[in-house]
Amino acid sequence: MTFFIIKCICVYLSGIGFGLIVNLPHRALNIAGINATIGWLVYYWIFSTWGGLGAPNFFGGLVIGILSVIIARWKKMPSILFDVPGLVPLVPGGQAYNSIKNFALGNYQVAFNYLSEVVWIAGSIALGFIVAELVNKIRQKIRRVQARN
Repeated sequence: MTFFIIKCICVYLSGIGFGLIVNLPHRALNIAGINATIGWLVYYWIFSTWGGLGAPNFFGGLVIGILSVIIARWKKMPSILFDVPGLVPLVPGGQAYNSIKNFALGNYQVAFNYLSEVVWIAGSIALGFIVAELVNKIRQKIRRVQARN
């Protein structure tokens, strides 16, 4: 349990740290870290229960995308400010590093295995963001129709 709490704190700090690197406004740093933590918790929970690479990253990206839109409306800031730091814990940096390392060492089969994981994870995160945007557009359309009636 202690190790899990340490992971959560590190994910929160990674969201804040990346926000500082990309010069996020200071009033958005805390909530960007919370958004990253919530997205990672969804990823971790689905990875622990279902396993695999696609579903956990898809749902993590989906939650981060939906929360970013909600937070952006609440804080009256662009949603991209909360999207990017939220993605940091989900980015497949380790697999990308191992892929390049194995290409350099001549282990092409292992390198392509890692590369396929990178593509799968990145595609799942992107698809989660696309679905989050679709959910937002549908919600806006429903709100407009209800306002007319």
